[in-house]
Amino acid sequence: MATDETKRELRAQLTEAFDGADFPVDSQMDLVPALPEGPSTRFEAGDVSFTAMELAAKLGGQQEFPYSDVESLADDVMAGLEAEGML
Repeated sequence: MATDETKRELRAQLTEAFDGADFPVDSQMDLVPALPEGPSTRFEAGDVSFTAMELAAKLGGQQEFPYSDVESLADDVMAGLEAEGML
């Protein structure tokens, strides 16, 4: 299980990476241009590591598009990571 510090670090990375998206976003594909390395962008904290592509594959059913801001997107991603056992 991920520590609180790991969760804070991941949330900060997700927020930073997706903050450049053109909100509102209607799908995962709308987020790709904001990612510094596209789908290969890696998020790492503590012993947790995954790429944006892995994130999209695991959380497709957890997200509820559209998102109007990065905070609500990050909230759902973090909740989805926990629900999928990735944290």
